[in-house]
Amino acid sequence: MSNAASYSVFWNCLRRILRPEHHAKWWYSTVHIVTAMVGAGVLSLPSTMVYLGWAPGMMMLGVSWIITLATMYQMIEMHEDESGRHDTYQCLGRKAFGDRLGNLIVGSQQIVGQVTTNIAYLVTGGQALKRFGDLVLSREIHYGKFEPAVLWISAFAGVQAVLSLFASFSSMTIVSLIASIMSFSYSTIVWATAIRLKSSQASYGYCNLTYYKAFNALGEIAFAYGGHSIALEIQATMRSTRHKPSKLPMWNGVLVAYVMVAVCYFPVAGVGYWALGNLTCYENVLDVLDKPKWLIGTANLMLMLHLTGSYQVFALPIYEGLEQKNMPINALIRPLYVGFTCLVAVILPSFSGLLGLFGGLALGPTTYFLPCIMWLSIKKPRVLGLEWLLNWACILFGVVLTIVSAIGSIVNLKHGFEEQNLKVFYFPRLQQCSSTSTNASCPVRH
Repeated sequence: MSNAASYSVFWNCLRRILRPEHHAKWWYSTVHIVTAMVGAGVLSLPSTMVYLGWAPGMMMLGVSWIITLATMYQMIEMHEDESGRHDTYQCLGRKAFGDRLGNLIVGSQQIVGQVTTNIAYLVTGGQALKRFGDLVLSREIHYGKFEPAVLWISAFAGVQAVLSLFASFSSMTIVSLIASIMSFSYSTIVWATAIRLKSSQASYGYCNLTYYKAFNALGEIAFAYGGHSIALEIQATMRSTRHKPSKLPMWNGVLVAYVMVAVCYFPVAGVGYWALGNLTCYENVLDVLDKPKWLIGTANLMLMLHLTGSYQVFALPIYEGLEQKNMPINALIRPLYVGFTCLVAVILPSFSGLLGLFGGLALGPTTYFLPCIMWLSIKKPRVLGLEWLLNWACILFGVVLTIVSAIGSIVNLKHGFEEQNLKVFYFPRLQQCSSTSTNASCPVRH
C-alpha cells in the first residue's frame, strides 16, 4: 500500500472517531440555531435603538423576528419532496432555479454569508478575549484609542483551527449546547447590569443621526437574524420516514430556538437602551459596561466561548464544500480556511461597520427573501392569492433592507476611516459616535 493510500485510510478512520454521525434529535436544531444566531449581533442591538429610535427600532426587531421565522418555516418545508431530500441551501437553490442559476445565485450567496460571518465572529471573539484580559488583569483601558488586535484574533483563530479538525453537526452538539447556555447567560448579564448602572442623566435623543447610520443599524438587525444558511444542513442530520418526516422535529427545534432568541434579543435591545441611553452608540454594549469587573469579564469570556461554537457551525458547510473525497489534503483544508478568515479579520478595523455590511449584503438575502423566491418557484401558489402576496411583500421588504443597509454600512465605514484615521491591524476600544462630537445628547466616555 502506498504512503498516500495509507494516509487516506488513517485520515478516514480518524475522521470517523472524531466526527461521529448519528441521527439528530429535535433539540439539536435548537442549540445549533441559537448558537448560529445569537452572538455578535445581540451586542449591537442597543445601538440600533440610538439611530432608529424606540418605536422604529423595536418594530424592526419584531418584524424581522416574524419574517425570518416564516422564511425558516419555508425552508424546512422545502427540504424534502417527491424528488428526494435537499440537504444544503445550494441544493435547494438548484431545485428552484436549475443547476447553473442555483449555484450562481444561491450557492455564492450562501458562501459569502458564511465566510463573512466567520470573519465577524473572529473579530468579535478577539475583542472579547482582549476585554476579558483587560478586566481580569486590571489593565488601564484607554477609551477611544486603538490597540493591536492581531494577537488576540490570532489566538482565538488558533482555537478554531484545532476545533475544526473534528467539527461536524453531530460532534458539535455538546459545544453548541454550551454555547447556547453562554449566549443566554451573557445576554442576561448585559441587561441586568445595565439596569444596575442606569443613570438618571441618560439621554435618548438621536445621536448625531445621519441616514447612513440609520441604514447601517438596519443591517445590524439583519445580521442578528442570520442563521438560515445552515438550516438545511442541520435538518439533513435528522432521520426522515414516511410517517415522521424530518420537518416535524426540525420545526419543533426551531420554535424553541426562536423563543430563546427573543428572550435574548428584546431585553438586551429594550432594557439596554432604556438604562444606558445614547451611551450605547459605542456599538458593542459590553464595551460600555465595566463594573463589576469580575462580572463583565465573565460575560466577555462567555461571549468568547459562545463564538467558538458559532464559528464552527457556520464554517461546517464551507468545510464540506472544500473537502474532496478520500484526499490526504483534507487534513489541511480546515485549518487553512481558518487561517484565511483570520488574515481577513486582522486586516478589518471596525466592529461597528462589519455587522451592518455583512448583515445587509451577505445575510439579508439568504434570510429575508431568497427563501420566499424559492417558495414561489417550487410551490407555485395561486397568483394574487394571500400566500403569493405575503411572499412578495417579504421579498420587497428584504430587497429594500439589503440595499439600504449595504449603502449605509459602506458609507459608515468610509466616514469611520476619515474621522478616526483607522489603520489595518487595529480596532477601537470604543467606537464613539463621532470623534468631533460636541452634542450633549451623545456623551463621550472618559
